[in-house]
Amino acid sequence: MISAETIRTVVGIIGNGLSLILFLSPLPTFRRICKTKSVEQFSAAPYLATLLNCMFWVVYGLPLVHPKSTLVLTINGTGTAIELVYVVLFLAHSQGKQRRRVLGLLALEIAFVGLVAGLVIGLLQTHERRSLVVGVICIVFGTMMYVAPLAVMKLVIQTKSVEYMPLFLSLASFFNGVCWTAYALLRFDLFITIPNSLGIFFSVAQLVLHMLYYKSTKQQLEARKKTTEIDLTEVVVKGEAAQQNGRH
Repeated sequence: MISAETIRTVVGIIGNGLSLILFLSPLPTFRRICKTKSVEQFSAAPYLATLLNCMFWVVYGLPLVHPKSTLVLTINGTGTAIELVYVVLFLAHSQGKQRRRVLGLLALEIAFVGLVAGLVIGLLQTHERRSLVVGVICIVFGTMMYVAPLAVMKLVIQTKSVEYMPLFLSLASFFNGVCWTAYALLRFDLFITIPNSLGIFFSVAQLVLHMLYYKSTKQQLEARKKTTEIDLTEVVVKGEAAQQNGRH
């Protein structure tokens, strides 16, 4: 008979795969940002929140803090590297006050995680105490990662468009939350259960918005495309007219 621990390991491996998909899901967004050389109305909040969350889970998964957490450590180490690349790309294509704000938040996050890790490992003597302190912090920032898209959800409701809330990211968040909640429940880990359960709730809310505003988003994009085509036609016509006048 398969043991609960074996099942948990398998679920954890699946969770690693889903988390990797979640981390890679913003690639189309950053391909667009790099192509247009502008962050447009995209927000850095989800990437900064995810980066902070991953860094704290790396601390939680360290053998000195919570032994036998290799699966937690590996995926969040990978997530930290990926999210850091996103934030750097965001910085490269943002300007002025926005760039300074994102850079300041990035520096603050790195300093904060380093300070907490140093204090926890240096001052607390047992794994249980270290796990408790870092676990509580992980609940807070893990929840923030899933709550971060709320600002984008507000924009969606105001504009009746999900253009700046990618569907793939919402789906990846949902399945990631489901898998890690199951992982935590198999050998009950409250610190993993709470943020991922909340993640399921917020992801479902995003998916509902996608269903509500899918048609209006499509209509807005088509209208914008037609407007662009009309503008281009006018430019061509005016250019041809200017050339003919020049000949005369």
